[in-house]
Amino acid sequence: MTFEPNFERQLESFIENALLEDAPQGDRTSLACIPADARCKAKLLVKDAGILAGVDIAHRIFQKVDPSSTFTKLIEDGTHVSFGEIAFEVECNTQALLRAERVALNIMQRMSGIATLAHEFMFEVEDLPVKILDTRKTTPLLRFLEKYAVRMGGCQNYRENLSDWFMIKDNHIKACGSVKKAIEQVADYQKSQGLNLGVTVEVKNLVELYEVLDTGKVNRIMFDNFELPLLEEAVAIVGKRFETEASGGVNIHSVRRIAMSGVDFISVGALTHSATSLDLSLKIQ
Repeated sequence: MTFEPNFERQLESFIENALLEDAPQGDRTSLACIPADARCKAKLLVKDAGILAGVDIAHRIFQKVDPSSTFTKLIEDGTHVSFGEIAFEVECNTQALLRAERVALNIMQRMSGIATLAHEFMFEVEDLPVKILDTRKTTPLLRFLEKYAVRMGGCQNYRENLSDWFMIKDNHIKACGSVKKAIEQVADYQKSQGLNLGVTVEVKNLVELYEVLDTGKVNRIMFDNFELPLLEEAVAIVGKRFETEASGGVNIHSVRRIAMSGVDFISVGALTHSATSLDLSLKIQ
């Protein structure tokens, strides 16, 4: 698979640094007991039910350690898998394969766990007109892979970083002095910089909501930790004048009730900060 250029750059850096972290002077055990020219075949065994993610990342890892390796993908990313299925087969220099094994497994297990959890959230609301979004609550330097996994699970990415979307949150509002002032300063900054980025503003109550409605100049209003009755009222007040988003403490048990309030988006930090890794194993044949 070919990824977009920025993703490719991050992936190349990740693979180099992950391999260096795991084997700074090589895999001593393999170097000691396996002939340098030995080759083997291995299979990626699924040991749990879930959504697979990271097969193409594993392919790149094995290519990195052994450019002559051959990789046969049997299951695509985003596919539901069950115990006993084989995700891919790889033929590789044995020392290289064992050097890459843990890096490939660790990232695939992490990504597949995120994809699985994202799919569970998506399933809860798939019949409703709402989009489930991830957040910036990601592992430092692994955001690009974790957000990829979210997409494989059927949910959507929010902003990639602090530079591609304006999100006026409570600390910005406190630092500026008011909701209105924060919104107006963002609008002035966009104009001065020649920007046309999306703007979300977080509100904690109806007083702040009405201040936003009076001010305008935003794309989306995010209701932070609103109780359900208040959330329903807030969505009705906004109508279709702005996009609406619910956030704060969303879990698999509450997401459907929140979605039924009529919000357009629900942001869920748990997609990336609370996912449990999917059990996978690489077995030499």
